Amino acid sequence: MDLPCVEWQKHVEQKWSRLTLDEKKCFSSLLDIDEVFDFGLSQVIQEDVDFLSGISKDNPVQKDLERAARCRKEGNSSFKTRDYTAAVLHYSQGVCHASLSSEQLSLCYANRSAALFHLQRYRECLEDIDRALNHGYPSHLKHKLQDRQAQCLNHFPNGTEEMTTAKQGAGHQADGVCSRTNPTKPNPKSPNSQQQNGSALSPGLSVCFSPEKGRHLVATKGIAAGEEILEDRAYSCVLIPGMGGGRGEETEEAGRVFGTEVRYCHQCLGETVSPVPCEGCSYARYCSEGCRRGAWEWHHRWECPMGAELSTAGVMSQLALRVALKAGVKEVLRAREPIRDVDNDSKLIREKISSKNSSSKPITEKIRPKMKNSGSSDATSTEPEVNDPSAYYHGDSYLSVYHLLPHLNGHAPSLRFLCSVTIATLYLRLRQAGPPPVSWERGGASESMTCSNQSRAPEEGEGWAPELSLLGSVSLRHMLQLRCNAQAVSLLRDTGDFTAVQSTQEVRIATAIFPTLSILNHSCCPNTSLNFRTSHLVSPQPDRGSTDELVSTEPVSTGPEAPVSVSAGVAVSIRASRDICPGQEVLHCYGPHSSRMVLCERRRLLQEQYHFLCICQACSMEQGEGPEGGGAGPEGGGEGPDTHLQCGKCEGPIKQCSVDGAGWVVCVRSSCGHRVSRSEMDLRLQEVRVQLEQAVDLLETDRPAQSVMLLQRAVSQAGVFLKETHSLQGQLADTMARAYSTMGEWRGAAGQLERSVLAIRSQYGQDSIELGRQLFKLAQLHFNGGFPGPALSVISRARRLLSLHCGPHCPEVQELQSMEDCLQGVL
Repeated sequence: MDLPCVEWQKHVEQKWSRLTLDEKKCFSSLLDIDEVFDFGLSQVIQEDVDFLSGISKDNPVQKDLERAARCRKEGNSSFKTRDYTAAVLHYSQGVCHASLSSEQLSLCYANRSAALFHLQRYRECLEDIDRALNHGYPSHLKHKLQDRQAQCLNHFPNGTEEMTTAKQGAGHQADGVCSRTNPTKPNPKSPNSQQQNGSALSPGLSVCFSPEKGRHLVATKGIAAGEEILEDRAYSCVLIPGMGGGRGEETEEAGRVFGTEVRYCHQCLGETVSPVPCEGCSYARYCSEGCRRGAWEWHHRWECPMGAELSTAGVMSQLALRVALKAGVKEVLRAREPIRDVDNDSKLIREKISSKNSSSKPITEKIRPKMKNSGSSDATSTEPEVNDPSAYYHGDSYLSVYHLLPHLNGHAPSLRFLCSVTIATLYLRLRQAGPPPVSWERGGASESMTCSNQSRAPEEGEGWAPELSLLGSVSLRHMLQLRCNAQAVSLLRDTGDFTAVQSTQEVRIATAIFPTLSILNHSCCPNTSLNFRTSHLVSPQPDRGSTDELVSTEPVSTGPEAPVSVSAGVAVSIRASRDICPGQEVLHCYGPHSSRMVLCERRRLLQEQYHFLCICQACSMEQGEGPEGGGAGPEGGGEGPDTHLQCGKCEGPIKQCSVDGAGWVVCVRSSCGHRVSRSEMDLRLQEVRVQLEQAVDLLETDRPAQSVMLLQRAVSQAGVFLKETHSLQGQLADTMARAYSTMGEWRGAAGQLERSVLAIRSQYGQDSIELGRQLFKLAQLHFNGGFPGPALSVISRARRLLSLHCGPHCPEVQELQSMEDCLQGVL
């Protein structure tokens, strides 16, 4: 939920409607974010704070012993049916709802250790046994834990030494969409490496600037397809609650009940089977003590008492506040000052487009309108000033995040008002929760804090100086920025759809802000692929004189309770998806892709969210083809031949046209001229989709033979008017392959997947990651079916595409290599 919940949006809409016309005009004319926040704060009263808290009761985050007991009981029921994965999830819920000093906590830990033991997760089992014993597990039951502990240790040949090594070794790393399991770290001492802490540009890239494009990346040398060109670590991220995406081994019930907030660490986003709970709330949970301490230091100690309100206010609001809390007042003040001299943290971008008066239009980009002066104004300029932060590359520092454009004038006044009132309400709620954050309590009375609402700060909140309203102002800035610069984090997860064949899907689990990735411009047919990786690495804190590189997401502490140093969080690697020539811009897709969406729809979405008219190469080509060129036409509603539909009479090509205001699908062959109404064609498509859904239901209820019969009828019906390249034909073939593989009919399953490969190649292209994933499934089918020749042929094709987009070390490529080694040994 990116925006606040519907109830809060309606509440703010009512406040907006009650404003006078002059007040609306005044608000709409504001060009300074401090003033926009000031206006929103002036409209918020205590009743608004209470209303937000009231509607947030549907998202309780308090500890609840009764709920913990119910979760433990549900876990016991799953345990008795040997559904150990579901049992672990229920026990984990109980762990999170149990208070720190309660017996329920130790019982949930102990029961979870039993389920983990049956899942052969011995390291996690031992950890839970220790936690149960440390939280007052009943003495008359301790012998059970001691016996289980001994059984676990038997699985470590070297005893406790190996177990300790497992705990303190490389930690864990969850692979994202085509992520690399062994990332290549750039050499920080290399003279060609452009690295700022967690971000690193390859030597063949340069950050450039132009008034038309703003900051953007350009290749300074040829970059080969598949080469990694950038790795960037998120400055901050927020897990999206309620999203699906369970593992295949989980029950259908568990998949419905548990979302991403239960399965993933709330700090590093790593998948965790035995989370460590927050000691103050029932919502936040982590993969380790290191992540829990890191989150507490950065932001959670202030989020914890208002977790319900943050959930109601939406992901964007929470992420904006989290960025501001992490930055602290000193970094914010530094970012608001004009840049006078180039320092070690900033690099002036002197490379510009050769002629700003050139008549040729630039490739589209995210940063529009271009150029604004320091501060919050969106005033447009045609040439950067030397002290303009937009003309600098700040690496992965907070400066890069702060100086992303908020597009104040690009957002509708009603949306600006919603954001302003939401952040102002959260700011007041934060004041009521306790003293100001540590990162904001020093320098609060600085004269450089110039928010115009200093005089009307509420009296509540001990230690809150009036000037600290800057926290609200900068949070509003980030919320507006995130509308254009937030990045959805998707991980590739096993759906369990196939028997002995992996079936995966992309699952969006979080929203993040990446300092360097944010300066890449958009193309509907990009020349890069994004791959996410979540990781957690715990290691002893190095000496201050050490030269070892260690990226830390926790604040440095030197006291006796200093946390270990942790490299954690989500990172993105960017690879060239095709060869990039010197001087060519590096581009990625913001979502609307030419292979998935028609021209008019892409342009509409990009204009609404990113405030530009896309004229990338793909859009320009489609527009140039026009109605007769098979493209979408100038407005995306073209009447050219539809390459995936066919005439139901002669199987010839057809086109869509409008006659007397009615839509028709007409055969282009003059000798035929057969036509059907667009509504009739839509009805036929819907009938096939319904049959596909019914077939999937049959398959999921263990009736594959009946599913195949229904699918065969659907394929026969679809074949009359759909070509084999139509996406619906591909879905029918893929589902039939699932059914055949469930019945062990490998040859039939492989034949159906070959049909789906044809549709996917036609839709996404012969070098697409989508085709690579489908070929990966086909290779598994041939391998499991005992067809070495076809398997080896498909393995080489799948490996090329997966290596291109994901790198040679991704899990899928490693599995393909293992299959190939096995088959070559047999042959």
